[in-house]
Amino acid sequence: MSGSAPRRRKHSPAVYRRRRLVVLLTALIVVAGLVWLFIAQPWQSSASTETLPVPSSSSSSSSSPSTSESAAPETDAETPVPEADTEEPAPDLTPSAEPCIAADLLIEAVTDQAVYAAGQNPQLSIRLTNQSTTDCTLNVGTSAQAFTISSGPDIWWRSTDCQTEPSDMTVLLSAGQQVTSATPLTWDRTRSSVDTCQGDRPPAAGGGATYRLSVAIGGLSSSNTAAFQLN
Repeated sequence: MSGSAPRRRKHSPAVYRRRRLVVLLTALIVVAGLVWLFIAQPWQSSASTETLPVPSSSSSSSSSPSTSESAAPETDAETPVPEADTEEPAPDLTPSAEPCIAADLLIEAVTDQAVYAAGQNPQLSIRLTNQSTTDCTLNVGTSAQAFTISSGPDIWWRSTDCQTEPSDMTVLLSAGQQVTSATPLTWDRTRSSVDTCQGDRPPAAGGGATYRLSVAIGGLSSSNTAAFQLN
């Protein structure tokens, strides 16, 4: 029996080629994975945020009232009202309370001036006051608002005649709180009708003619009419 060590068997060239191919493929997979992570950056998806929808209104509808906590004294309907400096409350964040009823609310029609020179367009607003001792909720969206301008028994213009995309917005009115339209609605001094939304409309007479604005919200009418003159 010989004492010499057994000779190691030498692998064929094909075995070495296969091993080198496996190492090369592994390296390519690792590099491709690093490139994908650099380009796709999947970890950034967690940084995206969502925003609450904002109600919109057309040119034929009014903006929703904005809230103000100040206890301003009552003013005449013809007196301009400063715009509230607070943001609109989001509907899904509005605290719950019983719906407002007619006895709770003082609804007033407001114009920015009492007399308008030729070429000036009246700016129309709604002012709401919760006269009750408890909070209540009210839909103040464009779908609930109505502005009407008349001259004597003749109705000249309605904001609802050509309104498009009306929206709802339910807000909480605290006891004693007063709110006013954040953005007034402009009357273009023409007669409106559902048949002339895209056509010519007769202009309103000036020369000192008197007109009256009445408003309603949620089917509840204003307690006053705001008189103004067109020159």
